[in-house]
Amino acid sequence: MGRHQKRISVPKSWQISKKSNKWITSTRPGPHNKQLSIPLGVVLRDMLHVVDTRTEAKRVLSEGNVFVDGIVRKDLRFPVGLLDVVSIPRMEQSYRVLLNRKGRLELHKIENTETNKLCRINGKTVLKGGKVQLNLNDGSNVIGSNDFKAKDSVILSLPDKKVLKHIKYEVGNLALIIGGKHTGKVGTIKAINTVHSSNPNTVQIAGEGEEFHTIEDYVIVIGADTPEIKLEGEVIE
Repeated sequence: MGRHQKRISVPKSWQISKKSNKWITSTRPGPHNKQLSIPLGVVLRDMLHVVDTRTEAKRVLSEGNVFVDGIVRKDLRFPVGLLDVVSIPRMEQSYRVLLNRKGRLELHKIENTETNKLCRINGKTVLKGGKVQLNLNDGSNVIGSNDFKAKDSVILSLPDKKVLKHIKYEVGNLALIIGGKHTGKVGTIKAINTVHSSNPNTVQIAGEGEEFHTIEDYVIVIGADTPEIKLEGEVIE
């Protein structure tokens, strides 16, 4: 994958101007799918506007001033994706990456006391010695137990990624939709429909005066009665 790509062909999720320059930095292969991630250098310059040029972004990162999920990141091309937490301690600012109704990644300002991270469990692996490893949607892994199931969610502390809370994927809990025409919506799970074929399972969601169906892969459980992470607040544009 090249270091740059044409602005006109960037993923739909990038909320940037496509006409200011011909080229833009591309994401490096990493923890997030290219379609739902954006390079850290582009976050600093085009979304947060804390630097004016790629060179300035490179200098700020090289000085260790930017954290993603509590870890210093110095790579301009590091992919920042859905539900990641970007922090700039010198500015005393932290942001959570979320999707808007148009399927574009947004930065929502959060308080430093709200910097825990929510992740979906995509699968489990049994390690040597019988330990159960939880494989998360951001590419990371944590040790859990058989009480956790695929499609459940966990709240992690940062940067050590200790499990603080377990949210089950079950009827009655709140879910965030991350794909399809209902992207960005939040609703209550009314039913989980298991499909006995090669087609994906579907989920019935009720919220905001409507009910709709979506596929299971587009659903992330975010809480029981209320979301465990802040979904509203100041959006950085």
